[in-house]
Parts: sequence; structure tokens; C-alpha cells
Amino acid sequence: MIPARTLLVGLLFAASAVSGAQAPAWPFAVGESLEYQVRVSRLGDVGTGRMWVEGPAQIGDVASWRLRFELDAGKGPIRGSDRTSSWIDPRTLTTLRFEKRERHLLSRSEERVIIDRPMRQWIDEEGGSGDLATDAPLDELSFMYFLRTLPLDRDTTMRFDRHFDAARNPTIVRVLGTDTLITPAGTFQTRIVEMEVRDPKRYKGTGTIRIHFSTGACQMPIQIESRMPVLGATILTLSAFARPSPNPRREALRPVGVSTMRRTETPDQSSGASLLNPPSR
Repeated sequence: MIPARTLLVGLLFAASAVSGAQAPAWPFAVGESLEYQVRVSRLGDVGTGRMWVEGPAQIGDVASWRLRFELDAGKGPIRGSDRTSSWIDPRTLTTLRFEKRERHLLSRSEERVIIDRPMRQWIDEEGGSGDLATDAPLDELSFMYFLRTLPLDRDTTMRFDRHFDAARNPTIVRVLGTDTLITPAGTFQTRIVEMEVRDPKRYKGTGTIRIHFSTGACQMPIQIESRMPVLGATILTLSAFARPSPNPRREALRPVGVSTMRRTETPDQSSGASLLNPPSR
């Protein structure tokens, strides 16, 4: 085994180079839709979720894509819902606007954030503002799509300071190994990724989200395990998906701000039984 080493990849899009460019062929596009079954550890199957891409939607001079996530889950009075939207510049994969509305038995929260790039500020119309933490801002939903653009073919650890709010940085991403998941949408070979995130509202500090991404060019999130207020440990498992028309060959444009802390030069190792407990291989 070659000892771990530190790499720094600083790949920054110059605004002048992309101002008139077409959107790169990312592994997702307008028209993609992913549907999920929602399972809560203490309640069983309790709802549905969906992620999809809409657009274009004009924001200033940008024909943005709108990333959307919706979830409804619970039984009886123990219920929760999430409505999240992120408007991104598809040329640079950066956030222009972000909205989130959560409803739970004992709490409600709402965010309506506008990114003011010329002033280098973010402004929440529900209250709060601050200096942008990065020249290439993301939010919690667009970060999920950003992960799909990264090479996840080997075990590694990466650090990102990409959230628009400095208090939410850094995000640590660990690629842990491979697994096979049997889902209502089919059987998938996956790469396991753990995100260590800062989110005072949801985790009261730092929390962990585990995602199984499909192998191959699309790198769809097949299973997402996290925590929701009141509901607790929540698992979303892919139940159906629709892909847009095949994209042309991906251009040699890459998202910005990748800092690889450690790369272990070892063959991929199986992570053992999946959360759905498929037969051992």
C-alpha cells in the first residue's frame, strides 16, 4: 500500500470564460426525476420523497436550473415534511437562490436565501444575512448534485468549504467502499459516501449523512440515510427514476473547490451487507 498523501486541486472557473458558454454535460440534467420510499427506524415505511430537476428559470441574466426535493413522512401525529429548492447556474454549478420549508409536529422553519454575488453576501428574506464564505457557493441540496460530479471510484477523504454560510463549513466527504443494493427500482452497484455536515438546526452541531451512489456516469443517489427532527433516523431508498435524453460527451469543465485531504491507494473494498441486507456476494 502506498502511504496516504495530501493533494490540493484548485480548479476555478473564470467568469469571463463561461459567461456565454453552454452548460457542461453534468451527470444530471433538466428532466431527471428520482422517487424514493421513506423508512423511519421506529415506524417502518412511512412516506415518499422525490428529487428532480426543472428549468430553465431566469434569474437575472442566468438561465438557471431549479433543483427540487420534497418529502412527506410519518404516522398519525408524528409527521414531517420538507420542501427544498435550489436555483443553480448550470454553467458553473453554483447556487443563485435557495429556499427550504420544513414542518414537524413541534417545529417549523423556513429559509429564503438570495445570493448577491457582486456584494459577496447572502440574504435570508426570513431573517439573517452574512458574507459569502466562497466564490463558488452551494447549499445543502445543490451540494448533493455537486457530489455526483466528483470521481468516487476509490476510497478517499475530501474537505469542502462551499456552503454559502461560513457557519456551515467545512463539509467532510469520505468515500468508504462498494456495496450492492436491491431496491424497488432495481439492483445497483454502489459507492458508499459519508458526509460530515455542520447543521445546528437539524443536528445541534455536526451530523452524518450516508449516501449510496450508483457506479457509472450518472452516479444517482440510490439510498440516503440521515436524521429528521422528531422522526429520527430516516432512510430514503430509490423506488423509480426517469432520466432525460442522453447528454453529449461531457466537456472538460469541472466544478471548483475540491480539496482532497487523503487518498488511500488501495483497491476498493466491499462494505459488507447493505441497509437492505441483500445476499452476500
